[in-house]
Amino acid sequence: MKTILESKNLCKTYYSNDVEFHALKNVDLEINQGEFVAIMGQSGSGKSTLLYTLSGMDDITGGDVYIREQKINNLKEKEITKIRRENIGFIFQGINLVSNLTLKENVVVPGYLATKSKDVIDERATTLLNRMEIMDQVDKLPTQVSGGQKQRAAIARAMINNPDILFADEPTGALNSSSSKAVLDLIKSFNEDGQTIIMVTHDIKSASYANRVVFLKDGRIEGELDLKRYQSDNQEKVIFDFLSEKGW
Repeated sequence: MKTILESKNLCKTYYSNDVEFHALKNVDLEINQGEFVAIMGQSGSGKSTLLYTLSGMDDITGGDVYIREQKINNLKEKEITKIRRENIGFIFQGINLVSNLTLKENVVVPGYLATKSKDVIDERATTLLNRMEIMDQVDKLPTQVSGGQKQRAAIARAMINNPDILFADEPTGALNSSSSKAVLDLIKSFNEDGQTIIMVTHDIKSASYANRVVFLKDGRIEGELDLKRYQSDNQEKVIFDFLSEKGW
């Protein structure tokens, strides 16, 4: 399979009052096109930092990040903004819809900013919103719909430009169990269509939707599981047993 995303010796250090905190320590990771990779780790392990640095949304301290063999960490701000806009989709835990825009407006604006045809973007937005099963909510503001409906709109927004990679940071963290399952089912369906997905989660059930699970501890990769090797109805137990063996 072709590598679509790669990090080499990726480091991220934060500085506060002359104190250094090494959030990521020489992380080497390869993601193949079409994979669904879950990144797991305890609070403070560096998993969200890894997601933000891999996506170009946060600067790195050392090492390199490549998307489709293009090194992105030495690009100018205008160039990295273009990549984030056109090649990357991001689903946030906090959802982050613009409060004074309708659900449909939230979805289409990133498409318009990518200077694509308005008609093409409108048509794709309609297709995505139908797939999200929220077409009857598209003219409402985020404050007028449920958390699950807002996150579905956020997924449509992340997918509007047909991104090479879809990043998701705890996408069900603010949702109840039924809404969480619906959102995860939608994300999984995009992967089954060939979409590359990288998702941070602390939840074993959420991680079981992935094809591969990468485990992070203290800023380093401590191991990984290829879930394709196991029966689909046994994957949660496989993840649980691995974590238990590691004493997590």
